[in-house]
Amino acid sequence: MAQSQSTATSAREVVEPSGSETEFVFFSGKGGVGKSTVSCATATWLADNDYETLLVTTDPAPNLSDIFGQSIGHEVTAIDGIENLSAIEIDPDTAAEEYRQETIEPMRELLGEEEIQTVEEQLNSPCVEEIAAFDNFVDFMDSPEYDIVVFDTAPTGHTIRLMELPSDWNAELEKGGSTCIGPAASMEERKQDYERAIDTLQDDERTSFGFVGKPEDSSIDEIERSASDLGELGIESQLLVLNGYLPESVCDDPFFEGKRADEQAVIERAREEFDTDATATYPLQPGEIAGLDLLADVGGVLYDGREATVDVGAATDVDADGAAEFDSMADTDAVVDQLTPGDETQYLFFTGKGGVGKSTVASTAATKLAEAGHETLVVTTDPAAHLEDIFGEPVGHEPTSVGQANLDAARIDQKKALSEYREQVLDHVTEMYEDKEDTQIDVDAAIANVEEELESPCAEEMAALEKFVSYFDEDGYDVVVFDTAPTGHTLRLLELPSDWKGFMDLGSLTKGAAPAKGDQYDEVIETMKDPELSTFAFVMYPEYTPMMEAYRAAADLKDQVGIETSLVVANYLLPEEYGDNAFFANRRAQQAQYLEEIRDRFDAPLMLAPLRQDEPIGLEELSAFGEEITGLADVVEADAPEVTPS
Repeated sequence: MAQSQSTATSAREVVEPSGSETEFVFFSGKGGVGKSTVSCATATWLADNDYETLLVTTDPAPNLSDIFGQSIGHEVTAIDGIENLSAIEIDPDTAAEEYRQETIEPMRELLGEEEIQTVEEQLNSPCVEEIAAFDNFVDFMDSPEYDIVVFDTAPTGHTIRLMELPSDWNAELEKGGSTCIGPAASMEERKQDYERAIDTLQDDERTSFGFVGKPEDSSIDEIERSASDLGELGIESQLLVLNGYLPESVCDDPFFEGKRADEQAVIERAREEFDTDATATYPLQPGEIAGLDLLADVGGVLYDGREATVDVGAATDVDADGAAEFDSMADTDAVVDQLTPGDETQYLFFTGKGGVGKSTVASTAATKLAEAGHETLVVTTDPAAHLEDIFGEPVGHEPTSVGQANLDAARIDQKKALSEYREQVLDHVTEMYEDKEDTQIDVDAAIANVEEELESPCAEEMAALEKFVSYFDEDGYDVVVFDTAPTGHTLRLLELPSDWKGFMDLGSLTKGAAPAKGDQYDEVIETMKDPELSTFAFVMYPEYTPMMEAYRAAADLKDQVGIETSLVVANYLLPEEYGDNAFFANRRAQQAQYLEEIRDRFDAPLMLAPLRQDEPIGLEELSAFGEEITGLADVVEADAPEVTPS
């Protein structure tokens, strides 16, 4: 069994406090990679080593309570059975509402009702939720009563870049201006706190930044992008934890022997390529990690170099014998109905967190629809741009064939889209001011303000969305498949008020940047809301965190934008024909339990996709995989309806 290994520095040296001031450890990673487990294990290990420790999560699907087996919630709570350890689960919705109220209350005596309403509308920006979470980070980064604070869910480069706007706070305040995160005046009071927090994040003597991922190439690729983004902001990554590799002792057939070999190759690649001080690994367990004994095992492996304990025959809380056959949970006819176009162009959106296989599923569905005679375009907005690898053909910024009749693909180039968007917005703003007779308006200062706004990560989302909207005007396609759908967060940027008197904001600039642009956005959102024209599919694997993250995102789409989830794809199901031992029986039973919960929560048809020896690459493999998962095998060209693209 592989043990935790290190490069120049050990994982212990990265997380253990070394000075007299409070120190901080941040763990970042996508949902379902074991980030909360590693955070809890790290906090437990530190407390067991006599450090007064606070564990903080802002994860919208927190499971600290499940891991420790006690209620925690939105208040700092002592952890039973562990001296020196307290924890808090910050509720993001509560935090956002508190932030809004704290911002608005001081203004009520200074502003009229109309101005207050404007500010309230502005504070409905989805970026405010990120700032509210950061506000909580800031509060806990001034906690002298703790030796160390462990954050499960770190602020992203996206959030930190929001905090760096605007660079000239006083000038912005004097102009009464705004940013995409609210009125500048509302942030002035926190200016020094935010700047001090960012300085602390950039201080590697006081702050350690760790990434948690799975031993998969796509997971490493995502981590490298995130680490590069943070590195540009002066925040260095010091620890990489690769979690959930297959234990050698349970891989007793060629299928899982091959999967394990692939994982070990990824771990080796990460050690060689990823620029970090220390790398550590922990194996997959037969069940979910909960309870102090298993947390102590994780901490011992990561920070004391111990051998991991994997009780292969251990029973879990799941009834392995009672697990239903996976196939019986699929609703093939309903899946086919959701994927197949009617008389107008059908839009299919595959969304989900990074690493859940949505690019493969989207490409598979597109391939089978093209085989059935439907003119099909598959578009990705994913910065990782896996479509080229999946099809084995070049995929550019404009639609091109990928070697299959009726099938084109395109990739939205983020940099190119942002460049086009910047030019469009700045041209509009210049035009807006050049005929103004009001000599009090400093046109150069106004344009400089907008240029600064365009450095915001919100501008990147708007630019990608602008290009995304253009694909609704593509003629000649029966089906347009989107790999990576816009989130409720992004779509809400479009719904921001288009006339904010006295304020400069990205939402209003975008809506005014071209004739009838606002109407075009409204039409696109109405199309996405129409279940006859659009299918929104969430891709996940059947585990707690991916399920809850998808469920929350689906609720956000429904509540904030009015878009219903119409399909769920459960990926990476363990095949029945391999892994004939207690370890995999327990894992399958756990997956079956979550599939039942997914069906109950989403109330949408279920498409099931099994774990494969290798990801399908090329049209032949995509076609075979599609036959297995989509139910489209019987849909032949003769059955394809006459389609008039909208």
